[in-house]
Amino acid sequence: MKKLFLFITITFFFYQLAHSQKFIGSLIFGGNTTQIEGDAFKGFNKFGFNAGASVSLAFNKRQTWFATVELLYTQKGSHLKSLVDSMYYPDKSYIDQTVPYNEKVKYHLAMDYVEVPVMFHFEDPRTGVAFGLGFSWGRLVRISELENGYMLKTSLGTGTYKRDDWAALVDVKFKLYKNLKFNIRFQHSIAPIRTRAFVSTNEVRGQVHQVLTLRLIYSFNEKYKLNTRMDKTGQRMGAKWIRDIDD
Repeated sequence: MKKLFLFITITFFFYQLAHSQKFIGSLIFGGNTTQIEGDAFKGFNKFGFNAGASVSLAFNKRQTWFATVELLYTQKGSHLKSLVDSMYYPDKSYIDQTVPYNEKVKYHLAMDYVEVPVMFHFEDPRTGVAFGLGFSWGRLVRISELENGYMLKTSLGTGTYKRDDWAALVDVKFKLYKNLKFNIRFQHSIAPIRTRAFVSTNEVRGQVHQVLTLRLIYSFNEKYKLNTRMDKTGQRMGAKWIRDIDD
């Protein structure tokens, strides 16, 4: 409950900051499809939320270069319905006996983070398409792990998974209508979130998050005007709505 209150408080701070004259504030809502690179299987089969707020600052008068800081609640992990040979049945001492056996799910790792990405974007003033690179720091706030039908005693206090996740980000945004944008982002952990030994294959692997995110972004303090530039054939040159940067 305290973590939720802290997240809401910081989000409110971002909202207030976004209403100043120099910053562009945004609300963000979308979802992740994720996998753990380095476990026993492949596939972006784990789905989760990605939501929060951001503030952006333009570096130049034309507003083509931006720095953006976000505050997000994001869900990552891994999921598999069928058994994989290299996974093994956990020792009983690691099983949470209070949770019933679930034969339908062979592996499910759910990891929730409060995350702070820092992005640098270039936006094409003609089309409104923006490309960005950046990094993020995430703090693990909730975790659960089910393996071969058994719930493991994985918790924040065991030290099995690292509490901090540092990641590199690649990002592209498309303008849908004025202040509404569609965002695609790929994220890859810079350092392992866990090192695991696989008994059946005699391997030790470092495991990292890989996350594909799809989101909608609605911005405040961002003015647009109708693009009246036409070519010789009467076709509009560029996007229908462009940033109003005259005032």
